[in-house]
Amino acid sequence: MANYKYPACLLIAITCYSTKPCSASQNNKLPRIQVSNNRHFLELDNNTPFFYLGDTAWELFHRTTKEDATLYLSYRAKQGYNVIQAVALAELDGLTDKNAYGHLPFLDKDPTQPALIPGKENDYWDYVDWVIDQANKLGLYIGLLPTWGRYWNDNPSLFNEANARIYGRFIGERYKDKGVIWILGGDRPADSQKKIAILRAMAQGIKEGGAEQLMTFHPSGGSGSAQWLHNEPWLDFNMRQNGHSTIYTGRYHKTLEDYQRIPTKPVVDGEPIYEDHPIDFNPDQQGHSTTADIRRALYWNLFNGAFGHTYGHHSIWQMYDSKQKREGVNRPLLPWKEALKQKGAEQMIHGKRLIESRPYMSRIPDPSLIIEDIVKSAIPGEGRYRFVASRDENGSFAMIYVPTGRKFRVKTEALKAKKIKAWWYNPRNGKSILIGTLRKEPEMEFISPTPGENLDWILVLDDSEANFDKPGKIAHTIKK
Repeated sequence: MANYKYPACLLIAITCYSTKPCSASQNNKLPRIQVSNNRHFLELDNNTPFFYLGDTAWELFHRTTKEDATLYLSYRAKQGYNVIQAVALAELDGLTDKNAYGHLPFLDKDPTQPALIPGKENDYWDYVDWVIDQANKLGLYIGLLPTWGRYWNDNPSLFNEANARIYGRFIGERYKDKGVIWILGGDRPADSQKKIAILRAMAQGIKEGGAEQLMTFHPSGGSGSAQWLHNEPWLDFNMRQNGHSTIYTGRYHKTLEDYQRIPTKPVVDGEPIYEDHPIDFNPDQQGHSTTADIRRALYWNLFNGAFGHTYGHHSIWQMYDSKQKREGVNRPLLPWKEALKQKGAEQMIHGKRLIESRPYMSRIPDPSLIIEDIVKSAIPGEGRYRFVASRDENGSFAMIYVPTGRKFRVKTEALKAKKIKAWWYNPRNGKSILIGTLRKEPEMEFISPTPGENLDWILVLDDSEANFDKPGKIAHTIKK
């Protein structure tokens, strides 16, 4: 893990796994991403399912050198990520604190006057260009936030309708042909008509610049884009920020609520709890999150209908380096280069592989699979120990996320099988344990391989006649 010098072609192959998104990335051109026909998922323009596995690197354009960015992007590509979320106008004094090469994005902090100098490596936007190109070469899309929320939401605001549209047109035209996903917002609510008008103007400007890539909105903590913007025509899919809590109810259950909204739009959590983050921003009472907290958020979201997931690390979003003079935000625990190796970041790929190893476009959330105990706070559980379930709408498989070693029962009516091939899938290493082929009963009881322990597992129940391979093993072509 210490040697990061992988050839670009190898990194591309590693990133692609069984899908085909990266074949064109050697010439910097990634396939377009679009919403699936059933409106719940994303797919490439060749109709290959696209599992969004993102990472938050908000300060990537602002606080890195080319060497830093190459290290970061290569490492994430190697780990199987395919989207990197980064902000053009960075949160941490991005208008006044120069980037690593001494450049600022605007003249006199004026969004209508980008600071452009002729040549390829002479200004702030040249560096943004370079980072996006490097990401695209590695098969990574950039989830591009034109600005952090403080610049359009706070009072006084840098942006108004007029200059938001002009800036949107500039950035849209500049990146219309790149592998980007547009993410408006930036950790702020769209809780007034004035704010929504600014967002509409920026979205309009981006489209006037010729950009046709997908567009969404990154909201404030504990909320989602659908709360204010679900019916906006420019919003292609919903993004949540379930945020930095380890508790299911009040946060992660809302992914299911957004999945169920009409009209149907795909949903993803663009900012769940980060690894090593102060829990609920209260480290003195709750400490910092662990890898187990990160995994729970992943499967809570996926089994509640999310089309992918976003990882985050508290040191990486801010590119924290203890050797620099900058003070870390909210007590980061280690430098960002060390944080690249944290277990949570490595384990996200197991969730992606699990989902891709079964029929993809027909997967639906189904809480009714889990039979409630007399004591409901035990099963399906609450707090950190909530069980959640997902299945194939055609009845070929079901999956139950089991956060702790406690007996539970599954209602099998929705499974069409006469016999069930049952597995335990380990989200820590992606390995499967075959339980056996069982006669289907109306209700079936299970307990994970680590009873009484706070170790999570996924129960996978397959129709024995479907002849699926073991969970997590991806066929050459993902079953739609």
